[in-house]
Amino acid sequence: MRIVLDAMGSDTSPEPEIQAAVEAAELFREEILFVGPEDQLRARLKAFGKAAERVRIIHAPDTITMEDKGVKLALKAKRPGAKNSMAIGIDLVKNGDADAFVTAGNTGGALATAFYRLGTIRGVERPALSGLFPVKNGYCVVLDIGANPDCKPEYLYQFAVMGSVYAQKVLSIESPRVGLLSNGEEAGKGNQLVKDTYPLLEASGLNFIGNVEGKELFAGEADVVVTDGFTGNVLLKSSEAVSRFLVEVLRQELMGSLRTKAGALLAKPAFASLRRMMDPGEVGAAPLLGIDGLVFVGHGRSDARALVNGVGVARQAVEANLLEALRGAIQTRLEDEEYMEETTTWK
Repeated sequence: MRIVLDAMGSDTSPEPEIQAAVEAAELFREEILFVGPEDQLRARLKAFGKAAERVRIIHAPDTITMEDKGVKLALKAKRPGAKNSMAIGIDLVKNGDADAFVTAGNTGGALATAFYRLGTIRGVERPALSGLFPVKNGYCVVLDIGANPDCKPEYLYQFAVMGSVYAQKVLSIESPRVGLLSNGEEAGKGNQLVKDTYPLLEASGLNFIGNVEGKELFAGEADVVVTDGFTGNVLLKSSEAVSRFLVEVLRQELMGSLRTKAGALLAKPAFASLRRMMDPGEVGAAPLLGIDGLVFVGHGRSDARALVNGVGVARQAVEANLLEALRGAIQTRLEDEEYMEETTTWK
């Protein structure tokens, strides 16, 4: 298996990526294709000696940064022969020289580069960024969490199909429960997008359980929750902020006196478990479902551990044959002749 790791993605690149590339190659006993400026990377990898032997550098002198936007970003993403690490890494997947691409870089840049260079699965109108949210007794696949701020009901229908396949293949859930994020459980609740999407999901043949609110999501009552990218991104960032706030409040309260410090010492294993559960680095990276190739995007604040976990998630998707499963599901559910006449593949 060949996984590409973008060396220039995270906020503090390339140090976390270098550590992650070495650790992932050692952990999985496989070669890691490491894309970035060769002179910088080779000099740093020398410090790891034989441990870095399974890390193969692919030279990419340019980088897509967080400052790249608009036309500049589009050109870096689309231009043939582009020399940035995302373009070269994703081209390795496109040409069959790698099985998946992992980056902690600019999410918009990863989406644009993957879209222009790989296209979407035939029948998919919009790719979705999918996140695994920690919930009671496991994880919930939430999509979209930022790729598409404005959506049509058909997009959310496709998200539900792809999210259900991802839950089956990666979370090993035989019949994932699919929910539609809304401000009320009743079928008539929600904005117009939610109201128009509801009957599509109801007739989809998926294990659709209806509208869900945030409380049902975190109670683990759904395995897949679909929403537009604006709402999903607000949900994601709010959840991360609340998690950090609660952990910090607990730390301050437990360190406030000798008595509470004694209790904190006894509860230390439980709090360590809680911190791990709330840490997005535990999952490592989120897939861009609907892209015709396996592309995973991690948090810009990713450390080496998060990036290794991201490589692990990508490997799991390859082993589960996720891409072929997504293609088959889209073809089965969405590719009748009338539907395809109205669908743009974006190739």
